[in-house]
Amino acid sequence: MQINEWVFVVDDDEAARESLEYLLTSVGYHVRGYGSANEFLDKYDDSLGCVILDVRMPGMSGMQLQYELQRRQLPLASIVVTGHGDIPMAVSAMRLGAVDFLQKPYNDQLLLERTEEALARARGMYRAEEARSEVDGRFNKLTCREREVAWLIYSGLSNKQIAHELSLSPKTVEVHRANVMSKMAARSVVDLVQKLSVLVVPKPC
Repeated sequence: MQINEWVFVVDDDEAARESLEYLLTSVGYHVRGYGSANEFLDKYDDSLGCVILDVRMPGMSGMQLQYELQRRQLPLASIVVTGHGDIPMAVSAMRLGAVDFLQKPYNDQLLLERTEEALARARGMYRAEEARSEVDGRFNKLTCREREVAWLIYSGLSNKQIAHELSLSPKTVEVHRANVMSKMAARSVVDLVQKLSVLVVPKPC
């Protein structure tokens, strides 16, 4: 399935915003512009993309918007631009996951390169979330006993150890193990461990 990618420009300076929109559109990007962080959040539709945001804006600042993007775990990578930056601000932006922190006036070619880097990062975030959702869906189809067996396999226990831990016969463990591997579409124990590792916490029954 083709996923639409967007570059979102969030800047209260209309002239600067429109200039950047023109630059990005001229090289083929799909671009949407917003005059404030709140407007962007209100209209955002879960699209994959890059957010180029100004630091100083009325209401929610660019740094606050960046924090909100991270908190919501959206498939978006950010580039922070400002005319009033300093080192602590740049460090904060990078800690919040910004691809880069650029001071105005910035080099157009550099911005375009960073935009492509940001979109590549966003694609990776999107694929990771897709993989996690698939694993989560498969895991939810396991029975309570199968979940217990799955996490014990993840912990490195053998069939014999799992049988002792759950007070089951080794044969019964083998059946549960086979069901886990099938339902999780795991080709091997290593594959199962990799799949389970994307779940945030072990899910109880």
